Amino acid sequence: MDFHGKVALITGAGNGIGRAAALGFSSRGAKVVIVDRDQAAGEATAGILRQQGGEAHFVAADVTKSADVQNYVKLALEKYGAIDCFHNNAGIEGSVAPTHEYDEDMFDRVMSVNVKGVFLGLRHVLPVMIRQGRGAVVNTASIAGLVGTPGMPAYVASKHAVIGLTKSASGEVARMGIRVNCICPGPIDTRMIQSLQTMLNPNDPASVGARYQSAIPLGRYGTAEEVANLVIFLSSDLASNITGAQYVVDGGRTATGGAVTQVAVN
Repeated sequence: MDFHGKVALITGAGNGIGRAAALGFSSRGAKVVIVDRDQAAGEATAGILRQQGGEAHFVAADVTKSADVQNYVKLALEKYGAIDCFHNNAGIEGSVAPTHEYDEDMFDRVMSVNVKGVFLGLRHVLPVMIRQGRGAVVNTASIAGLVGTPGMPAYVASKHAVIGLTKSASGEVARMGIRVNCICPGPIDTRMIQSLQTMLNPNDPASVGARYQSAIPLGRYGTAEEVANLVIFLSSDLASNITGAQYVVDGGRTATGGAVTQVAVN
C-alpha cells in the first residue's frame, strides 16, 4: 500500500468519498490530482493535502464535457508526468420519484454525469495507461448497480451501467498491464445520503436515516474513509490479480436484502 512515486487522479474529489480517497492516497505517498466541478471544494481538498505535507494539484472540470476531461488528463501529465491510479468517482444522486413520474431532464443529467462522465474518464485516461504499460482504475458504482431502488430509476440505471463499463474495459486492457475494477458502496455518511433523506422526508429526514440504518446489519452508515480504504487497496499492488470485479462495501446490506434478524449463537 505504498504509493510513493505514484500519481493518483481522482474525480469528484471535492468532498465525500473522493476527498477521503485523496487523503488516503496522499498519506501513503502519492501525488494527487484533484478534479471537481466545485472549485472551492476542490481547492479545499488540495489545501488539506498540502497542509498535511502532501503534493496536490487541483483542476476544475465538468466530467460530462470531453474537452474538460481531456484537459484534466493533460494537466495531470504536465504536472506529474504519469497517471498510475485513476479513481473515476464523480457522480450525482438525482431526484426521488417513481419511474412513470421521473423528470426527463433530471434523468438525462444523472446519466450524463454518472455514465458519460465515467466513460469519458476511461476514454481519455486509458490511452495514457496503455502508453505507460501500467495503471489501476477504480470506478465508483453503487449497490444500486446490483439491486433495484424504488424511486431512483436514473441512479439505479446509471450505476448498473458503470459496472458494465468496468467489465468491458477490464477485458480490453488486462494484457496491457492495466486493471479496472469498481466499488459498490451502500449508504455512506456523506452529503448524498443526507440529500436523499431530505428528499424522502423534508419534515423529518432523521427518521429516514434511522430506518435505513436499521436495515444494515452493522447498524450504521459506512464512512467515506471505509470506502476509500477499498479504493486504495484495489489501486495497490496487493490487488495485482484483481480486475473486472465489483466490490461491495455496505455493512452487509445486500447480503441480507435489508432483513436483519438477531439470532442466538452459542
